[in-house]
Amino acid sequence: MTIRTTVRRTAAALAVAGVAAGTGAFFATSASAAPAGGDEPTVFACTSNQFTTKLVPGDAGAGQRHGALQFTANPGERCYLPGRIDVNLVGAHNVLINNEADANAPAVPLSNGSSAYVQLHWTGIASEEEQQTPNGITVTAPSDTNMRGDYIDPNVLVDWNLGAVDANEGSHTIDVGAMTQGEAPTA
Repeated sequence: MTIRTTVRRTAAALAVAGVAAGTGAFFATSASAAPAGGDEPTVFACTSNQFTTKLVPGDAGAGQRHGALQFTANPGERCYLPGRIDVNLVGAHNVLINNEADANAPAVPLSNGSSAYVQLHWTGIASEEEQQTPNGITVTAPSDTNMRGDYIDPNVLVDWNLGAVDANEGSHTIDVGAMTQGEAPTA
């Protein structure tokens, strides 16, 4: 065998191996990109411009307050939100977020106007000087790029309209639940 033949065969073998490795990596990435099953096309993580977000008031009684942060897919959009989503407050510096969702909570798909929500719970029984009212609540969308690779700001801010929250040492948290399919229950 000549050197030229050996070089050509080695180059061809490397090219085939590279294509096979690249194809395998592509399908492995696509398969793990979202909770798709069966013959369904892959669903990708939501960007902040694929859904709208609002606070929904829930039941209140005996000092317990409930609400929800609801996400609704825009018309024609299809994506998923993780079971545990990053939530933070703007303002109310003595109030903390307690994310109770399991790190491995299942993702929830959104599609063409469907909704999902996370339950919120806090107390509101402290005296007025021991309460604070947040200015807003923020979430971070799971993806900051669309399918074309364009950057989309992942930060979503929703004005807080659910009243005061206890901010004293004994009770100063808003508990956040796991992502749940469907519309948030109302009061």
